[in-house]
Amino acid sequence: MPDDLNLSNLKPAQARKDRKRVGRGQGSGKGRYSGRGLKGQKSRSGSHKMRAGFEGGQNPLYMRLGKGRGGSKDAMAVGPHRTSTVPVNVAALEERFDAGAEVTLDALVEKGLIRNTRTDVKLLGQGDLKKTLTITVHAASASAREKVEAAGGTVTLLREPKVRRPKRKPDSARREPAAEVEEAPEDTPEEPTAAAEPDAEAPQEEATGEGEEG
Repeated sequence: MPDDLNLSNLKPAQARKDRKRVGRGQGSGKGRYSGRGLKGQKSRSGSHKMRAGFEGGQNPLYMRLGKGRGGSKDAMAVGPHRTSTVPVNVAALEERFDAGAEVTLDALVEKGLIRNTRTDVKLLGQGDLKKTLTITVHAASASAREKVEAAGGTVTLLREPKVRRPKRKPDSARREPAAEVEEAPEDTPEEPTAAAEPDAEAPQEEATGEGEEG
């Protein structure tokens, strides 16, 4: 910085760089095609405002991939219907609660085991439990329930577990083998009996009788 600062020696602290001036003649260095090259979509106006996922008109990737089928709102990992649980092990209850205490969602928040009561809590069976506790949570594993009941406590669920429907067997497995039909014995033609045979002698007797009368 000069000692004598005046209007003749003023200059910015950082060197300025002139902006790119396109389409200002051949001598500007950015004339003719203005840095866009020859023809094509990206040489047109508005070509740099394409939506996300646009692939020049060809079938985009999100349409080429297979669509996810099935599932339910409860099984969605993201979105407003996502479900998640906060695990709490019986070992943590053994450390934080006294014998005979009532373990509720608010009590778990006070003890610092969960952050808030907006998320479901599931009791897991990791660790040992020797204290009698009355526990109220959303869900509990089979091992956790066994340890709580073995110590003389109880577990109350705020949400009843869903009953899982048995999986449908494929049609090939469900088809039962056709029962073998016993073939009826073929009917043998009955031999004509003597009683069923027409009496061949009767007409002759009648004929002889008529001749005698005449």
